[in-house]
Amino acid sequence: MKKIIIFLIGTFSFGFIQAQEKAVYDETLAKKLGADDYGMKMYVLVILKTGSNTSANKSETDSLFKGHMTNIEKLAKENKLIVAGPLGKNEKQYRGIFILNTKSIDEAKALLQTDPAVNAKLLDAEIFNWYGSAALPEYLPYHNKIQKSSF
Repeated sequence: MKKIIIFLIGTFSFGFIQAQEKAVYDETLAKKLGADDYGMKMYVLVILKTGSNTSANKSETDSLFKGHMTNIEKLAKENKLIVAGPLGKNEKQYRGIFILNTKSIDEAKALLQTDPAVNAKLLDAEIFNWYGSAALPEYLPYHNKIQKSSF
């Protein structure tokens, strides 16, 4: 019983210390990032999957995917693309994800039309509204500091 009480006191104390260390609200940053009262905002989640174009040769596919990577870099620099990355092999033929910094499905569709692999139907997209931390874009400058090479 004594061990349980000590554990509970320790757990309560740890929770109290964590609550004390909570960051102070920064209204200027929240407004800059478009945060709501919960520090969240709407984005658009795109799940890229294998497209219907199965007739492209290797040279054409390589060129289109090079353009795909260039487009990712361009959209990230414009703060339109917040997260991008491939998925592991799966039975649904999902290839990767994007989190686009827009609330509008229509704007997301327009941004996807700038992607050569999507335009050539090598990739198709499933598009969803997604609610996440408004601070998500803040990681991008750090990524550049840890990346040794680009695609």
